Amino acid sequence: MTIEIERPAAFAPAVLEEMLPIAPRARIVGVGTSASETAFSQREVLDEFAITDPRIRSVFLNSAIDSRHLELPPFGGDGVRVAEPQGDLLDKHKRLAVEMGAEALGACLRQAGADLSDIGQLCCVTSTGFLTPGLSALLIRELGIDRHCSRTDVVGMGCNAGLNALNVVNGWSVANPGRLAVVLCAEACSAAYAMDSSMRTAVVNSLFGDGAAAAALISGEGGGDGGGRGPQVLKFASCIITDALEAMRYDWDRELGRFSFFLDPQIPYVVGAHAEIVVDRLLAGTGLRRSDIRHWLVHSGGKKVIDAVGVNLGLNRYDLRHTSGVLRDYGNVSSASFLFSYERLLEEGVTAPGDHGVLMTMGPGSTLETALIRW
Repeated sequence: MTIEIERPAAFAPAVLEEMLPIAPRARIVGVGTSASETAFSQREVLDEFAITDPRIRSVFLNSAIDSRHLELPPFGGDGVRVAEPQGDLLDKHKRLAVEMGAEALGACLRQAGADLSDIGQLCCVTSTGFLTPGLSALLIRELGIDRHCSRTDVVGMGCNAGLNALNVVNGWSVANPGRLAVVLCAEACSAAYAMDSSMRTAVVNSLFGDGAAAAALISGEGGGDGGGRGPQVLKFASCIITDALEAMRYDWDRELGRFSFFLDPQIPYVVGAHAEIVVDRLLAGTGLRRSDIRHWLVHSGGKKVIDAVGVNLGLNRYDLRHTSGVLRDYGNVSSASFLFSYERLLEEGVTAPGDHGVLMTMGPGSTLETALIRW
């Protein structure tokens, strides 16, 4: 005998949708950036360190970078810049991260129409030095932010970490409607600078600059689906290329007695080859095609990285204009780079309701991170 059990109406999908409200989406309601005080052209950096090796000079002068903000080592008694021990570099990182971070945070809050007292969650990102307690605690003390503020520190994830942090902050924002959450990336790349006349360090030294950027998010009343200010954060997608785990590193250099960056020369092509995979995953189930994306904000990882991503995704120079512009004016500012590009997009005033955008970062792992946003 077959017994038919009638499904209660309360469990019908249509009724469930009415019973369980859709979780609010967070919006990006403010952005702000900052850099260290002094900018140098590539030629000026070469001259500061009296570098004459034509191979190294070629790396610097063909980098598609016009200038970078850097705090170079002090001069010694002979007028030559001295090598800084690791302890001094850690001190530099701490000072610059706090200074730049505070300035970027202030600019972000002004754009969001918010105050320090409004911050409910502060997530700080840095990979150019190690701090315990973390940057979030230092900024709370320095700026007088509410000591009961929820906080997170993302350390050591490299250039992709800004989107890792945005994912964390987005989740907190959705879970706490109406409260302001901030992601702050502060990268004092000057504190990871080593000049030893080798090609390994030449590639790194030609690329990175100091910078900080902050983004504020809010969901629900005042910022969510009905807020109307800034794009909604819709979705994230990640891809880690485990076969290239060692291709981007910040590890201990025993010869120099300090930490040092390493970038494999093949990394632009490895990243480029996987860009299509992660973007397709990001757009899966959305009904969107790549051609539907109006705004592309890609990490300014370097000229070859930008070119490789562009070729593999079918993007043109206009699509990547902000990415290339940030590289030209600031170099690679690590995890903060994509927010520098986002700020430039907003300054253009070309976004319209319904536009979709893709944020993309890449870094150690080797990792690609993406986010889909909609105005």
